[in-house]
Amino acid sequence: MIAFRITSDLLNITIIIPEHLQESGSTQMFSPIRFYRFMPGQAPLLLLGGILMALGISLLPAALADKAPQRPADHVHGVEKCQECHTSGVDFAALARQADSKCLQCHSAGDLGQGLSPSGKPAPSLAESELEAFAPARPIPPDAGMRYPQYSEKSRLGDAPNEMVLIPAGPFIRGTDDRLPDEGPQHTMELPDYYIDIYEVTNLQYKRFIDETGRRSPSHFRNRTFPPGKADHPVTFVSWKDANDYCAWAGKRLPTDMEWEKAGRGPDGNIFPWGNEFDVNKANTPVRWQAIGRDGDTTPVGAFAEGVSPYGVYDMTGNVWEWTASWYKAYPGNTTESENYGERYKTLKGGSWFDCSFYKCGLSAPLYNRAFFSKRTKNDTFGFRCAKDP
Repeated sequence: MIAFRITSDLLNITIIIPEHLQESGSTQMFSPIRFYRFMPGQAPLLLLGGILMALGISLLPAALADKAPQRPADHVHGVEKCQECHTSGVDFAALARQADSKCLQCHSAGDLGQGLSPSGKPAPSLAESELEAFAPARPIPPDAGMRYPQYSEKSRLGDAPNEMVLIPAGPFIRGTDDRLPDEGPQHTMELPDYYIDIYEVTNLQYKRFIDETGRRSPSHFRNRTFPPGKADHPVTFVSWKDANDYCAWAGKRLPTDMEWEKAGRGPDGNIFPWGNEFDVNKANTPVRWQAIGRDGDTTPVGAFAEGVSPYGVYDMTGNVWEWTASWYKAYPGNTTESENYGERYKTLKGGSWFDCSFYKCGLSAPLYNRAFFSKRTKNDTFGFRCAKDP
């Protein structure tokens, strides 16, 4: 690559050109790149960066030129690929010290502001303390709590849309008063009955959708098929529109965040699907991967039998964040102001396998937790399930 060292006043520029490019004089052309919203003061730098990227040149601040991990651009969608922000090889603590906001912008496809996380959550001390509190006292076996193997060449579910369970009409407890400002106040809501998928939509099920519709495949698919052994893993790298369109194709719809939370918490308002005490062996969470001592990943849907909700719904805690139909808005009675409230971001629920403490989001396992992202965002921790009216 060609690295530019640029001071804050943009006056001192050092160009480092690899010898093979000096000899050949070659340049690499890329497709046009769309830029979204960025922080004030970034426009001149981004304008220069856009010109240089069109020539295959990477522009990095001086402090990061030698250290920052490369996040290659996805020239199809006009945003940086988020996958490399989710790899264990990245030193998240080092990136945080460098105040690198690129990965945050990548995940939101929008302007997050300096130091603001995609979920708009407070400083990482909360997430770090929760992760430490929930960590088991000793390592656990890789298959602890799992009734299905991590990878399998055969699907137990097939490619038909998921089975559903009826969630009966009635009240449920929403939110909490005990944690983050956007999660409260705790209140009771009434919902009519509805159906919701027992499992998250899988790779194999989504493949049938793209095969029948000719839709573009997710970026982790190769030759329009999913990675080997992952037929029953939840599909990822899907935007809100991808999820919404799949559900419509299947004769369903995305659940609202209220429907999602009720299906997970049950009639008693559980904090986790199985109760009010965290159990590392009942869900695919970052705490589990830390206890195993391995890199995180998705697991087959429904693999954690004891993690099922009171209504019979699986993977409501962990595995992948799930898109909902709801805009990210303040709860009734919430007086906390946020510029992110409104019809700008969609709400996701459920948490994932990924340790999002780097993004200052707090532990994602509790069912009252929520995140918000641009509808365009795609990465390896976002999936979905569908709902349906009776």
